Amino acid sequence: MAAVEEGSYDVNSILSSSGRDFLIRNNGDKVEIHGLKGKKVGLYFSASWCEPHREVTTDLVEVYNECAPKGDFEIIFISRDNDDEAFNAYFSEMPWLAIPFSDSETRDSLTNLFKVWGMADFVIIDENGKVVTENGTMIVRHYGVDAYPFTLEKINELKEEDEKIRHNQSLTSLLTSRSRDYVISNDGKKVPVSELEGKIVGLYIFLSAFDSISNLMPQLVCSDFQPLLVEFYEKLKAQGESFEVVAISLDNDENSFKQAFGTMPWLSLPFKDKSCLKLARYFELSALPSLVIIGSDGKTLHPNVVETVEKHGVLAYPFSPEKFKELEEIEKAKMEAQTLESILVKAELDFVIGKDGTKILVSDLVGKHILIYFSAHWCPPCRAFLPKLIEAYQNIKAKDDAFELIFVSSDRDQATFDSYFAEMPWLALPFGDERRNSLSRIFKVSGIPTLVAIGPSGKTITTDARALMMAHGADAYPFTEEILKEIEKKCGEMAKEWPEKLKHPLHEEHELVRTRRGVYRCDGCSEEGLIWSFYCEKCDFYLHPKCALGEGNVKEGKDDSKEEESHNEGWVCVGDVCRKA
Repeated sequence: MAAVEEGSYDVNSILSSSGRDFLIRNNGDKVEIHGLKGKKVGLYFSASWCEPHREVTTDLVEVYNECAPKGDFEIIFISRDNDDEAFNAYFSEMPWLAIPFSDSETRDSLTNLFKVWGMADFVIIDENGKVVTENGTMIVRHYGVDAYPFTLEKINELKEEDEKIRHNQSLTSLLTSRSRDYVISNDGKKVPVSELEGKIVGLYIFLSAFDSISNLMPQLVCSDFQPLLVEFYEKLKAQGESFEVVAISLDNDENSFKQAFGTMPWLSLPFKDKSCLKLARYFELSALPSLVIIGSDGKTLHPNVVETVEKHGVLAYPFSPEKFKELEEIEKAKMEAQTLESILVKAELDFVIGKDGTKILVSDLVGKHILIYFSAHWCPPCRAFLPKLIEAYQNIKAKDDAFELIFVSSDRDQATFDSYFAEMPWLALPFGDERRNSLSRIFKVSGIPTLVAIGPSGKTITTDARALMMAHGADAYPFTEEILKEIEKKCGEMAKEWPEKLKHPLHEEHELVRTRRGVYRCDGCSEEGLIWSFYCEKCDFYLHPKCALGEGNVKEGKDDSKEEESHNEGWVCVGDVCRKA
């Protein structure tokens, strides 16, 4: 693999392997790699099992079909699937080239070379082998064929145009198109966008089909949020406020759209209107549902107030900076007043369950140190973390009985929950308990496993207890600043006895430097580390001090835990965490 200069690559070298100098088409034809010389190349990393990736593929096909005939542009698919059947089915939808699925070594090499942690990554390389962008997915989804010829100059030009559009943004520029100057009501009436001018408008960007995976997701989903938004909307209407909501559906199925829109008292863009995806990209959508607030002047007041509406209801209106400062003070006071019962008791749900299904009242846990553990059996990092957590739990429990752990499951069914919970020595929320969503929102859980530490007063000590436990085990308990300072002091004393630099067989290219770090993943034993590491900045290579000094359990061969893909729809598992796709 020959790097021509920093940030540049010999495309022929990185795409070929010993015994293979060709790429393939989905009909089995072989295309020689040297034919790519002088062309712009897009390396497309994707997997068939994730629906959002398929949407990226659809956009790429449109771009490819228009740009490929020009003769200077090609795409190469690098599959992230786990079997050739899935690869072949997915590749059959693609008009471009691919690395053969059988060449896993080259696929892994490219994934590591470009540090691909997400699935649908699109790296664009120019005709000289220079990387134009590693965020080509966003470029293509946002600009489509307008991004051609994919030069930095063109991309910067488009971004400048975006800034001009944002500067001159109005409700009309957002909601109308050349062929449409109206939105629709759920009884089929056309309402001119001009009638909304001067109002505060919430753009409700949603995907009703997302609810098919709602039981897998710890955060608020569209079906959970919509009743709250209906209540919010109707209260403001009753108060005579100049407020409107326009639904922006990302559904591909018209029946799903009609069913969802039929329950909404507000307006919408028509089904599959091109402006729907355009607006999702314009507002750099990162979560569903999203509620973008447009002020009475047509400018964006806030990019997403879903959490704000859920927490504060009509108190959040009219979403002005002054109002958010007021809400911030309310939230601060709420955090100061947080107790175990305030976060774990909801109406009649005032208990957790033990191993035999017995109910343990939350009131019986008040005054204890509590860990809340967000996890799921289908999540590889969760399963990898569980033995360490059990060991630490038992060690802590042996020293302090005023301690307990509560499992919050993101599993798909009762049977899986029961099986996974049977491995654990602690307590749990019942499967499907509605408190899971509120706890995830309170602690802003975006991935699993997550471990939150609650002190005897009921206040949050840390939402990152997992990293501390991975690094220090039971010694990190009770996760207070005082204990962490004590640990850091001990580590500092130990570090004085270590060499400042060393060479290691796992990284013979450069010396490793003793370095203070936050959380990192050791490239030797594949476990998390904290505070001190031996590090190569040039290669972004880490070793635990124990591994660097020959005391650790260094793994040999390929580390499959570094990048595991969950086949649980709606999630991507990479490295030490599973996140929503």
